[in-house]
Amino acid sequence: MYKHYMKFQPFDAIIVPGYPYDGEKWDDIMKMRVLWAKYLIENNRATNIIFSGSAVYSPYIESLIMREYAIAIGIDSNIIFTEQKAEHSTENVFYSYQFAQEKGWENVALATDYVQIKMVRSFISKENIPVAYLPALFDVIDSMDVYRDSLPNPQIIDSIAFVSNFVSLTDRKNPYQRWRGTRGRNISKKDKKKERKKD
Repeated sequence: MYKHYMKFQPFDAIIVPGYPYDGEKWDDIMKMRVLWAKYLIENNRATNIIFSGSAVYSPYIESLIMREYAIAIGIDSNIIFTEQKAEHSTENVFYSYQFAQEKGWENVALATDYVQIKMVRSFISKENIPVAYLPALFDVIDSMDVYRDSLPNPQIIDSIAFVSNFVSLTDRKNPYQRWRGTRGRNISKKDKKKERKKD
């Protein structure tokens, strides 16, 4: 899959879905996604990054936390953008692609692990969202100096992403509502209509 979509590089932007932050350190999954974004940028596979994610299961806006870690490991802040509405993987793609369109970016890719890509592919196909897929290559990530040595847990100021009146998704929505969100069915008709108008 990676080799196939490399034919369309460089991408105007990569969409990187968020992951919960516990207030102490970046989880290994978040670390993997940020480092994969770093690799793609530094190797001229993409020009911009869209980190996506709201405060979902912890009181920190995931996309802002990821942005801070990305800057801490040397990614230029001027090419990092955040989408702060998404609460599910499907919404990460939908709202980030909307953001990319607003920026005039046409060539866009989803950069995350293959499991997450597999989870959202049917939604992306159904909604006709033209994104490429760049599944993380774990051997590449494992070989990165920043992963092995220098910054295993870089320090960030996480207070900028803290939501004081936070209520977890599990307390705001019942299991059926959360299932609908996972399937992309909580995206409003208004937002979908806006997307069609752009096309």
